[in-house]
Amino acid sequence: MPEDTATAPIEAARTPVRPARPQAPPQRIHTRVRHGMRRPHNWFQLVKFCIVGGSGFVVNVSVFFVVNHLMGVHHIAAATLAFVIALFNNFWWNRHWTFGKHGARDHHAGFQAARFFTVSVAAFLFALGILQLLVTTTSLPATVAQAISIITATPLNFVGNKMWTFGYRAARGS
Repeated sequence: MPEDTATAPIEAARTPVRPARPQAPPQRIHTRVRHGMRRPHNWFQLVKFCIVGGSGFVVNVSVFFVVNHLMGVHHIAAATLAFVIALFNNFWWNRHWTFGKHGARDHHAGFQAARFFTVSVAAFLFALGILQLLVTTTSLPATVAQAISIITATPLNFVGNKMWTFGYRAARGS
């Protein structure tokens, strides 16, 4: 038996090793965005995303107006509450309508909800910074500043959700 273990390294050396398949280098984000802009279905998704966002915008600004102007709550707290309420509306519609035909419904809703929430919070924080800047440095009414801040955060929100939350991935078992 000792001779069997002595020849094991030699046998292993004789076993042909398949070379690893070269991996394509990961594309940089700006390259992916540039290539994506050339695909018509991405523009249709953007239109759907903006329609869903429009409904969320109406929900957001309406809640903001009621809470801030009619109830007298501070603009930061009102914006936060409006964001949370609009978030649920937007997640459902984006999952089922905007990105639904591209595999969004084939994946676990909980994971997508967590990603959607993460992207939305990042966009919200960006919008909140714009809102605070507009409220404190201009004479714009708070509701108008809220509307402008949401519009400026929309591209960030779309790209994050398209590429990460609802991005195409092969379904498990494929």
